[in-house]
Amino acid sequence: MFDREYDTDDGDPAGSGGKRSPRRVALDALETGIDAAHPRSVIASDVTIDVETLQIADQTVDLSAYDEILVFGGGNAAGRVAAALHDRLGDRIDSGVVVTDDPAPAGAVEMVEGTHPLPSESNVSGTRRLLDRARECDADTLALVAVSGGGSALLTAPSGDIGLDALTELTDSLLRSGAPIEAINTVRRAVSDVKGGGLAAALAPATTIGLVFSDVTSDDPAVVASGPLSPNPTTASDALDVLGDYDVDAPSAVVNYLESKSAASDGSVDDDDSTDENVATDPSAVFDRVSVHILADGFTALSAAAAACDDAGYETMILSRSVRGEAREAAKTHVALAEEARITGNPIEPPAVILSGGETTVTVHGDGTGGPNQEFAVSAALDLPDDVVLGAVDTDGIDGATDAAGALVTAETIAGSEDARAATAALAGNDVYPFLDERDALLISGVTGTNVNDLRVLVVPE
Repeated sequence: MFDREYDTDDGDPAGSGGKRSPRRVALDALETGIDAAHPRSVIASDVTIDVETLQIADQTVDLSAYDEILVFGGGNAAGRVAAALHDRLGDRIDSGVVVTDDPAPAGAVEMVEGTHPLPSESNVSGTRRLLDRARECDADTLALVAVSGGGSALLTAPSGDIGLDALTELTDSLLRSGAPIEAINTVRRAVSDVKGGGLAAALAPATTIGLVFSDVTSDDPAVVASGPLSPNPTTASDALDVLGDYDVDAPSAVVNYLESKSAASDGSVDDDDSTDENVATDPSAVFDRVSVHILADGFTALSAAAAACDDAGYETMILSRSVRGEAREAAKTHVALAEEARITGNPIEPPAVILSGGETTVTVHGDGTGGPNQEFAVSAALDLPDDVVLGAVDTDGIDGATDAAGALVTAETIAGSEDARAATAALAGNDVYPFLDERDALLISGVTGTNVNDLRVLVVPE
């Protein structure tokens, strides 16, 4: 998966049967975790069909009760989910529209290739086609909706007079602000016709089942992809507060829209002008026939990665699936755990692997290139004990706005005072990508087909 060669402790070439080195253990764990959260694995486990009975997690659906079955979706994993559903249902799927950056053949389902993390015209036009098709559904329609991380950018339908340029500028400013994803998506929901229950409104009165791949620590469907199938728990006033709290320089079109919406209503889906005319007389009915299932999340990847490390002969500990905050600061805590394990055997006796998930953030002050996992890796490498290996990736294969998933580092990545000064300068300028690239430390996978947040593996040999 990652574009780098494995190595082994005894110097044998990759795959020759030698003992696996800490580097290879880390890489194996990262790859195993990502693969476990891939839709082909998850759908095979959680979606089954027996004649006319469809089972999705704990929900049973009688397919004979519906005149048509449609597949919709948005996000990094949505295309692969649609393809896996087509493998299960075949020609039973009549049509649908999915907006993703990783399209895959799914029969009659239209795949729209969009961009992430910043929206593009393709995202907007694809989302509008998705909403138009959704509004054609009736009570005899079964809609299967794939929702995953990345959906906030890929499902793009700006409200009011907000244009794509203004929305792109807003998104970039939010991502650079250091705000947590919950705050960022509070703003995104408030300026969108598809988020915050907008897609549920368009689909009503169809029976709608959400298949969610969560990239947020709370696993709250209202936060994943900004909640296209969930009631909006926040308001336009909340969105304005986020802009102020994180000093986000939002375009005037966005501010004007939010101020107008805040003055007119509480900003919830009940009063949103995107609510479909079929349910406008009773907006609460939008969600009466909607069910949502979290099929994969950060722990899906963490538990599989832990099993891979256990098989390699290491004691394993999952620190948390909810690590958040500034990436470079969270890295120091992980280094401290490795140091403590080496010195006292606490909280785990080496040889050991400490794993974590979640979503760290970066408050951007410079104009460089990088991402949260890359900054995490560089910050950790400044203090890593000898022989300890750290791998940190975004499971969608896109860390920040780069082609790297993250990085794999050791103490040797920063091999002296000159390297240390360069690393410190790279962090200060938010320009860690070139630093890591020069040291062959980047992990590049391409788009992985899933997104269940960050995955970090800290290997502490004896």
